[in-house]
Amino acid sequence: AAELYGPEYVPDKPRVYTSKSKNAQEAHEAVRPAGDRFRTPAQVSGQLRGDEFRLYELIWKRTVASQMADARGSTASVRLAATASDARVAEFSASGTVITFRGFLAAYEEGRDEERVSSDAERDAERRLPAMTVGDLLDVRDLDVAGHETSPPPRFTEASLVKALEERGIGRPSTYASTISTIVDRGYVGMRGNALVPSWLAFAVTRLLEEHFPRLVDYDFTAAMESDLDKIAGGDADRSQWLQRFYFGDADGADGLKGLADDLDDIDARDISTVPLGDGVVLRVGKYGPYVEQIGPDGEPQRATVPDDLAPDELTVEKARELLTMSGDDGRELGTDPATGRTLIVKAGRYGPYVTEVIEDPKDTGGSDEPDAGTAVAAPTPPAPSAAPKARAAKKTAKKAAAVKPRTASLFKDMTPESVTLADALLLLSLPRLVGVDPTSGDEITAQNGRYGPYLRKGTDSRTIASEALIFDIDLDQALAIYAEPKLGRGRATTPPLRELGVDPVSGGPVVVKDGRFGAYVTDGEVNATLRKDDEVEAITLERAAELLADKRARGPVKKKRTVKKTTAKKTAAKKTAAKRTTAPAS
Repeated sequence: AAELYGPEYVPDKPRVYTSKSKNAQEAHEAVRPAGDRFRTPAQVSGQLRGDEFRLYELIWKRTVASQMADARGSTASVRLAATASDARVAEFSASGTVITFRGFLAAYEEGRDEERVSSDAERDAERRLPAMTVGDLLDVRDLDVAGHETSPPPRFTEASLVKALEERGIGRPSTYASTISTIVDRGYVGMRGNALVPSWLAFAVTRLLEEHFPRLVDYDFTAAMESDLDKIAGGDADRSQWLQRFYFGDADGADGLKGLADDLDDIDARDISTVPLGDGVVLRVGKYGPYVEQIGPDGEPQRATVPDDLAPDELTVEKARELLTMSGDDGRELGTDPATGRTLIVKAGRYGPYVTEVIEDPKDTGGSDEPDAGTAVAAPTPPAPSAAPKARAAKKTAKKAAAVKPRTASLFKDMTPESVTLADALLLLSLPRLVGVDPTSGDEITAQNGRYGPYLRKGTDSRTIASEALIFDIDLDQALAIYAEPKLGRGRATTPPLRELGVDPVSGGPVVVKDGRFGAYVTDGEVNATLRKDDEVEAITLERAAELLADKRARGPVKKKRTVKKTTAKKTAAKKTAAKRTTAPAS
């Protein structure tokens, strides 16, 4: 760091980092570049490509920056007042931050291009404020009107939750992962992107613990318990005495677990799991999930299931009444499907609003299984006792197979239960839509809507499409163009080739050099060949690329190793023969 940036960028003594968590066991030395002298990313760019280079660059920057001096800067805010034409006083503000010494930030700027550095310098210059004193009269050159909305604190992520637990002294590095997996597996939180969203079950459990077991969920008590367990693990405290105090209480008058458990009968589970929303509407957490409830005009309770994707902070009184309306009427009738003659309705379900068809029960249509009066009927022969269970099971299976399942389809994001029409419902129930047939493979390409949004499917290959509207608008040419593009992993973007070399003499395809996950390679669109250690991207020729591709074709595709399951010879136990006991006759 001193050689690259100067001696002032290095502190007087090396920085030493220790674990902030108690009882933390350090696994190994931090990952760092190998050797006594760390080669810069620019020095290894010719040997490493793709993910390997990005990983080395990340490790190098973090390692060097961890031993550099702090960055220093200054921040200033100025408040200005002006009198408007209607004699009202308007206030304006300006603020700026200037980095006077980059410190460790210099390592993170390593490898930036000149354009980015110059843009940062221009942005810093714009934020730099001129010298001024209180009472100065300033000339107004330009005014910008900008709206600002306050927002609540962001939801916890796994990383921020671990940080909060560390700050309170709760948990240990070895327990953080299991703690998060437990609250997710039990349904206390759900994942929305990277955010942890609490469920209504979590609110009910938290209320139960806070009202009836406040000492056990107190932050200070939990942190003290962690410290006591550390002492027990280190041999500085007796576990039997600690367990006795925890269960029976201590001399300070604190109740133990036994005293708290004796009051379990006083807990009103219905009251604990009820959250008033307002205007007579309440939310309850039941056995099968959360639901909203209100007393109807007839004095009977009206209930509606709360969708799983509706977060607690998004459930308002208006939304609850909307769910009750949808559920109370057993869905809104949209019309009749001309193809089947069945009635289509829109309903609110656990996973959001959806459209479905109503299938009438044969018993409700007036049909009867009774025979005519003049028909002779033979008395049925009862099955044998051993065949009765099998007959009942077969009858149950046949009845289940004969039951017709109604078609259902979730509404698109831009649809609402109030605005959806019969035409919309018919389109939704017609999915998946056949886009066409791939002329090369002969596979059908369909467009459909799934849990994670709209997508195309061709055999087992799925590709995401931009919007739900494209499900009905995309044609075969557009679908083939999407499948012609390389399939990307989540969060990756298409990158242009590093070099274009020309036309391959064998296949006739354009030969380009690309950057892949395992380094640079050449391809003609059909065959890929990795560059050797002696090959450089800037110096490789078309002839050399054609040679690599020809060698790869000659070797053929890589055969996957077949795992052979070992069969252990079964040992046959030798049958022991007992000697016959003979009794001599009495003489």
